[in-house]
Amino acid sequence: MLRLVLALLCLGLLAGACGGDEAKPQVSFSAGGATVAAAPVQYCNQRDTQECANDPAAVVKLAVAPGTAVQVSVPEPVKQAPWHVVFTYLTATGERIDARGPVIPAGQRSEFTLTLPAPTDQLVRAEVQQFAAGLVAEPGGEVSFPISATWALVVAGT
Repeated sequence: MLRLVLALLCLGLLAGACGGDEAKPQVSFSAGGATVAAAPVQYCNQRDTQECANDPAAVVKLAVAPGTAVQVSVPEPVKQAPWHVVFTYLTATGERIDARGPVIPAGQRSEFTLTLPAPTDQLVRAEVQQFAAGLVAEPGGEVSFPISATWALVVAGT
């Protein structure tokens, strides 16, 4: 009987250690003294970017005044692969511009400051995109760099 109880206990501990969803990393966006933590809106298997979990409700909102820099912080699991910030902003004339920051090489940095070109520019959206571990050969011989995870911020009131 004792062996059966011990076996069941060990099996339960093993299942608990191996099973279930592992916690997905969160990215922080900070501006004007406020910070929000974002769960991923898309999170894929690093080896198979076709195996993904999507959560559109994970988009976070933050008030960001025109011309205000946004500090982006990523945890160690995100930092271990190349990543970058893509963003959309409005100029003073209302022109909508899509842009991106530099690719941060794997293991190098866990922070990025998003600064818009002009003090009158208004950030609309920012996304942290983590690249997958490998390249994908496309038909025609081109190579793509798939995104394995995305965290998104929408600026409140835009």
